[in-house]
Amino acid sequence: MTSLPRGAIAAAMLVLTGCAVHEPRTNVQMPMPASWAEADGASIAQAAVSQDWWRGFGSTSLEALVQEALLGSSDLRIAAERVRQADIALQSAGTAQLPGVSASAGSSGAHREGSGTSKSTSLSLSVSYEVDLWGRIAADIDAARAQADATRLDMETARITLTASVATTYFQLLAQRERMEIARNSLATAERVLKVVQSKARNGVATPLEVSQQTTTVLQQRTALVPLQEQQRQTATALALLLGRTAVSFHAGDGETLQQMRIPVAEPGLPSQLLARRPDLKAAEARLAGADADVAAARAALLPSFSLSASGGVGSAALLSLAGGTGSVSLAASLAQTLFDGGRRNLQIDLARSQREVLVETYAGAVRQALKEVQDGLGNADSAHRQEIMQGEVVEQAQRSLDLAERRYREGVDTLLTVLEAQRTLFTAQDSLVQLRQSRLTAAVDLYRVLGGGWSAQPAPPQAGPA
Repeated sequence: MTSLPRGAIAAAMLVLTGCAVHEPRTNVQMPMPASWAEADGASIAQAAVSQDWWRGFGSTSLEALVQEALLGSSDLRIAAERVRQADIALQSAGTAQLPGVSASAGSSGAHREGSGTSKSTSLSLSVSYEVDLWGRIAADIDAARAQADATRLDMETARITLTASVATTYFQLLAQRERMEIARNSLATAERVLKVVQSKARNGVATPLEVSQQTTTVLQQRTALVPLQEQQRQTATALALLLGRTAVSFHAGDGETLQQMRIPVAEPGLPSQLLARRPDLKAAEARLAGADADVAAARAALLPSFSLSASGGVGSAALLSLAGGTGSVSLAASLAQTLFDGGRRNLQIDLARSQREVLVETYAGAVRQALKEVQDGLGNADSAHRQEIMQGEVVEQAQRSLDLAERRYREGVDTLLTVLEAQRTLFTAQDSLVQLRQSRLTAAVDLYRVLGGGWSAQPAPPQAGPA
């Protein structure tokens, strides 16, 4: 080991530190539309989506379900642990910038016949430090930091997905309850008409065929209740699963209806704002920054490594004692360079660059998909609104037609077929109206989700934690 003057070592470090490898930041240039095709001028306000956007629906039951899901979801707990793992990996990468210190101590005694007894005791301390001349260690830390940022953003994406899933599943459950109620009312109407037909048949006014036709309608209405009951049960268990509950005897939102829900209006802002509003896009951007750091680290690995070391110790010819011992101190610097590795490190550079290109295309594809999702979300919200209004008018007319048909049939002016057709029309119209109301609420949730769900770059306290 060659001992070097401290001044020479310091001078060499200052000269070589300026030669660190730097990789330029990859900037993906994406053409962004100036505005949304489905948005009017008033909706281009640059307002952020509310953090607790689900409160805009005016449902205390929904608010309670979302809060329970944020605390009880296994998916969020898993995401939180992944964030913790990424932070640990970042801390581990940072330790490479610190010197390594080791100590050893020993004492021994031996007796050889004819040679007498030999004793020794020693204590030593050594310090080693790799000088990051080319920025390889710093690049590894940058890559770990980017991964930690991306993992934290992944957790935000999981949070948005969870809250949106809770809301849409809850709306689906309410819709199925209302469809069940409509089916029961339709069955009650069919049974009421059947009594009228049977009464007229006893008086010789109605034929057995008419009795059979109305009986068939009643049986069909009863049969239609069975799949609706099963769908409602499965939706309730799916909602319980999202909340982190055991899916047994779960009830939520009893007495609440879809019509009681307000439908909030989300401000889409400008398309260019979407890049900063969605955590999944920010996560893709962070991973791209990490890929730049990986390329820099791979390039720096081609260059020589420079290490400093120092050691000191004391030893004595005594057992378990350093009295009268002698000490030693040494300083050393070493420069190491791999002369031949079969091109492995060059291939690592090529691999890192190829992986970066994949992330470039992944980011560009994610941006295009995000733009499409918002555009579709705006269109779905608008069309669902217009369809619900028109379907409401259909229901009103269908109810009027059934009332008139029943009255005319009792008076003997019209046939039973007219009543049967009016029953089917009203049932179908009412069922469609409920489904359109659900679609409108779901479209509102989807729009919040694709706009970033209220996420912001400001750090927020974690919602998920140990049970």
